[in-house]
Amino acid sequence: MFGLLASLGLPALAATQEEMARAEEIVGGRCFLCHGIEGESASAVFPRLAGQHSEYIARQLADFKSGKRMSDTMKPQAEELTPAEMKALGLFFEAKKVGPRPARDGELLAVGAYIFKRGNQFSGLPSCASCHGEKGLGTPQLPRLAGQHPRYIEDQIKQFNKRVRTNDNAVMHTIASKLSELETHAVAEYIATLD
Repeated sequence: MFGLLASLGLPALAATQEEMARAEEIVGGRCFLCHGIEGESASAVFPRLAGQHSEYIARQLADFKSGKRMSDTMKPQAEELTPAEMKALGLFFEAKKVGPRPARDGELLAVGAYIFKRGNQFSGLPSCASCHGEKGLGTPQLPRLAGQHPRYIEDQIKQFNKRVRTNDNAVMHTIASKLSELETHAVAEYIATLD
């Protein structure tokens, strides 16, 4: 009987359940304070993790742990995590649902949609969609943007522009430097409305 269960992959399923239980324990013990139990952040300064790619989350945690991505808040949170726990946390948050935020300012939203979909040919700014996809869903290597807090998006763009954030795609340094303050604000507002 055990051989049949093993051939069906059930021990692997149990390991996954154990990993998910460990992830839930970690989230309930520390992550929820800023990111919420379901990956909804408690404040607009913290990213929404619900629906984010598991590989991306695991890589960010590893970068916080190693110091490749600087954060006085996240480094101590990631220091004790094992690679398996980072992977499990990624899978835990990826399985959560994230929803869009209702639009606030239609004219600003139109500017943000234009920049997101088409960029700005006059400043040499490529569209956000060219890397993050038409719906802002990203890839395992590039973050999901859809539904993210505008404030968090703006903060990250500023960090890329100041070269404070250097662990991710270096292309973002150039892109961030080409965004005007209005474009940054508008595209962050538009991203929040994507589902």
